[in-house]
Amino acid sequence: MQCALFDAEVCRSCTWLSRPYGEQLAAKEQHVRTVLGDPPGLAWAPVVASAEQGFRNKAKLAVGGTVQQPTLGILDPGGVGVDLRTCPLYPATLARSFDPLAEFVGRASLTPYDVPTRRGELKNVVVSVSPDGELMVRFVLRSQESLARIRKHLPWLLGELPTTRVVSVNLLPEHKAVLEGEHEIVLTEQAVLPMRLDVPLRLRPQSFFQTNTQVAVELYRQARAWADDAAPSSVWDLYCGVGGFALHLARTDREVTGVELSDEAVAAARESAAEAAVDATFVAADATAHVLATPPGEAPDLVVVNPPRRGIGTELATWLEASRTRHVLYSSCNPTTLARDLAAMPSLRPVRARLLDMFPHTAHSELLTLLARG
Repeated sequence: MQCALFDAEVCRSCTWLSRPYGEQLAAKEQHVRTVLGDPPGLAWAPVVASAEQGFRNKAKLAVGGTVQQPTLGILDPGGVGVDLRTCPLYPATLARSFDPLAEFVGRASLTPYDVPTRRGELKNVVVSVSPDGELMVRFVLRSQESLARIRKHLPWLLGELPTTRVVSVNLLPEHKAVLEGEHEIVLTEQAVLPMRLDVPLRLRPQSFFQTNTQVAVELYRQARAWADDAAPSSVWDLYCGVGGFALHLARTDREVTGVELSDEAVAAARESAAEAAVDATFVAADATAHVLATPPGEAPDLVVVNPPRRGIGTELATWLEASRTRHVLYSSCNPTTLARDLAAMPSLRPVRARLLDMFPHTAHSELLTLLARG
């Protein structure tokens, strides 16, 4: 992939961009094999490659500059805005929204937040695109000071971006290095962005979804195939988000429960299950606390875990080791914490693994591993 921003050293976020893509994939697979120790009996499926550009379904754009000339992209080490509207990682359906959004900043008089002085209102603009090309737009603000102006000019924005389904304001009053706050104000009648995959999912403003739709589809397909081979009658999907794994693994003869801390994500998962007439239950709870409250003898046949980079941790791994669970599907974005968690579950041996390149041009990837008790 050629990127003028990278060549000009304006942005170096794609740290592996200078490496041929085939070399990137080989290096990632070798790295995870080395970290896991390539245990005997582990069968590796072929790597799932990504498109090299236009693969991101979400743009997290820090806002800098001025009301009249805003930048949408990142902030440099001094807190100055760097405009990345021409970044080739975004598909055209998403990139076409950037210029109207920049103009909207001026129309609604949204003062970009200045990190060094801690003044201003608009911190980030977050835009997601569905497989159908529909958009969700979120404005991350310090306060509600500009909310009335956003409402006033919203018809103009919807006219410029007619595929927009959801617009919201997220409030982040604190000065800290996070993307968003807890409070969300939805400004459109529609509060959900449909994500039509093999099983339709629904994305709410604060819900997590994999950033690479094409590779996410392959991830869910592989999980479903391995789960069907294992033929469990009961499944837990921990850290389930909007229910991607749970809804793809659900069957009429299979009891499926998803557990997720985010109320918004659980609400979206329940709506998806109802829309698709899928028999799955979703619980809003901390995954580890929910599991530890269950006697190990009442564990399901199969547990899916898709934790953040820190992994599942000692408590959950110890519980799984002591449980009656026959199989675990572990989707990991961090092979180091995966290896640590596997060491705490020696009775659950990795038997299948597949690397999925969710994040091209970086050292990161997703690894799906099937563990079997033996």
